[in-house]
Amino acid sequence: MWTIRSVCSYDSGEMEYDQSWLCVMGSMPTLRRKRVAIVRLKHPTNLGQTLADVRFLVLVLTPSKEKGTKNALETGRTFATLFADSGFRRRLWEARTPAEFAEELGEYARSLVGVSRSVQATNGYPLNNPDERKNPNCTIGQGLRDDIRRRLPYYISDYIDVIYDISQDFGFDFTAMYAWVGLWNSFFLFIYVVFDASKIMKWCTRSTEEIFSLFITIAFCLDAGRDVYKDFLRHYLAPECSGPVLEVTGRLQTAANNTTEFSGVAFQLPACQREASMLFLLLTLGTVMLGVSLYTFNKTPYLHPYVRNLLADYALPIAVVVFSFVGSFVFSAIKTEQFEISEGYYLERARIEELPVYGVFGAMGLGFALSLLFFMDQNISAAMVNSPSNKLKKGTAYHLDLLVVAVLNCGLSVFGLPWMHGVLPHSPLHARCLADLEERVDQGHVHEVVVRSRETRLTGIFSHMLIGLSLLMLPYPLSYIPTAVLDGLFLYMAVTSLIGPYWLWDAHPVFNVAVFLE
Repeated sequence: MWTIRSVCSYDSGEMEYDQSWLCVMGSMPTLRRKRVAIVRLKHPTNLGQTLADVRFLVLVLTPSKEKGTKNALETGRTFATLFADSGFRRRLWEARTPAEFAEELGEYARSLVGVSRSVQATNGYPLNNPDERKNPNCTIGQGLRDDIRRRLPYYISDYIDVIYDISQDFGFDFTAMYAWVGLWNSFFLFIYVVFDASKIMKWCTRSTEEIFSLFITIAFCLDAGRDVYKDFLRHYLAPECSGPVLEVTGRLQTAANNTTEFSGVAFQLPACQREASMLFLLLTLGTVMLGVSLYTFNKTPYLHPYVRNLLADYALPIAVVVFSFVGSFVFSAIKTEQFEISEGYYLERARIEELPVYGVFGAMGLGFALSLLFFMDQNISAAMVNSPSNKLKKGTAYHLDLLVVAVLNCGLSVFGLPWMHGVLPHSPLHARCLADLEERVDQGHVHEVVVRSRETRLTGIFSHMLIGLSLLMLPYPLSYIPTAVLDGLFLYMAVTSLIGPYWLWDAHPVFNVAVFLE
């Protein structure tokens, strides 16, 4: 008897056996015909050290005198090719009847005939695509044309299935300066697209992506920590909180308790509000702790699996709502900082023609520096989304994405709206939320593996529609959200972005558990 199994490779470079299926082959002299049996176990079964999560068994028996092209080994290889695809195994696992199981098996087998390349995920930057090398003498705009050619067939299926300070120093109008910086930024991004600058992403390694992700995490932590520090300086460490002032306040309180009357004198409450700083810290840390606890709640044995996944998916909004209620109602006696909301909505074009010529060229320097940041952030975010572990099948579009970012920011700059681009950790988390995950056990360690990805634009459209509708929530209830909760939101994004990196969590392969057990 022989066995065939597949091997999985992770982004960290480590290899391990795929423990979800096993193909067993053998030859018998008494058999007259080849026999193949496929078994889907009712529950994942532990069959040994490297077979801790077996769900499918394939048994192949052939006569001993079978010819070479139809013997047990060749037949086993055929079925091993089918079961090596994690998405196919997922569909078989979800089949509800034997007929549906057989239909999935036959349909996938037919799809492999002659079109095996079409079922492979085209992840990463396509360096050796023959279609992209038809005209090596003319490379201007080649990457953009390739991206459009590669992504255009999928568009229908996607829907179906430091500028203010400089402007103040030089006396420039801020909106005009802001608009020119954004326009120059879009211009340089367009230049990067035309000359295929995104091709340098083929040298972007996993370590580069995670170092940049760590940089974003540190930036989130610094922003939240800076706000906490300023609040403590304003309230907890205020000069009014020094010793002598507290003693005077105590004497006034004592006089009031002794019913001493002060006619015509108005006593103002002291500016020392240490309780406000403590509440600020409580709301910030409470938001991130509750959010992270709910985010990892699907790894606990509590409640129904559907409820666990629901709480994990909506961890952040639940944490924001809970601690906004705590800050605005439970501790309503303590004054907290809220949103600064202006009255009315104003959308007008920036007067870019009023900016002097030297201001326009000054904005060009700022726009060039900003374009480099956009180029790095957008492409690194796209590279992490297009990671082979996400199993995306519609191909990459680095140049096209950069062109879309340039066009969008062109319009946003003219009206003084915030710029936008792909960013960490939102973009990789979005791709992961749209995927089906499976847990794999290897020597006592649990890995989450993507088995199917949903590539759709509907989630992005619906989320931005809801963002637009959030204007109807001004001034209430959005004004009930304290700024401390927003700082907790920043810390939540920083902590959750650290859950994925391999350099931080995958130190365990260095130590072999079996060695210590011996």
